[in-house]
Amino acid sequence: IFEYDLKKIIALSTLSQLGMMMFSISLGLYELAFFHLLTHALFKALLFLCAGILIHGAGNTQDIRSFGGLSLNFPLVTVCMNLANLSLCGVPFLAGFYSKDLIVELACQYSWGIFVLLMMFICLSLTVLYSVRLTYLSFVGPYGGGASISVCESDYSLVGPVVILSFTSLVSGPILSWLNFPAPVLIFLPVFLKWGALFF
Repeated sequence: IFEYDLKKIIALSTLSQLGMMMFSISLGLYELAFFHLLTHALFKALLFLCAGILIHGAGNTQDIRSFGGLSLNFPLVTVCMNLANLSLCGVPFLAGFYSKDLIVELACQYSWGIFVLLMMFICLSLTVLYSVRLTYLSFVGPYGGGASISVCESDYSLVGPVVILSFTSLVSGPILSWLNFPAPVLIFLPVFLKWGALFF
């Protein structure tokens, strides 16, 4: 939460997603852990590629305090990186939602104690917190004084893979869900738990 190195923030966010996978394995949901591994690989690759373009375009600096207002210079990368961040947070109908929401709902359906569920929801909210912080400091916040050039977005060898991975971050969730789980999963939850995953 207090890290300012762009690559470290993205790398450390992988640990929280590995925590979700281990949590899923501890519930005995091995297929779901593998499903989350696949979707996570796609939007995390997109995050790292967008970060590389930002670092290259911002004068090879990784400190997000020297970014700020990059959405004006990097509009396409801003959209793609925010798409990956929203997928990381589990926003509905993006790749991360299909795997993460299923893990959370099945964990709520099991008869675990309130402490385990509370820790899971706190971890979900912390993922959203550092993702929003990264987006704000990099794209929305005040200009940090670093150099920025938008010539990177005219290089198709850089932008092409980003656009392709953005598309996979949109469609891989339902496609992989249909491939991995041909039979629908029926989950019965109280309303407050059903909305809890989306709220956090």
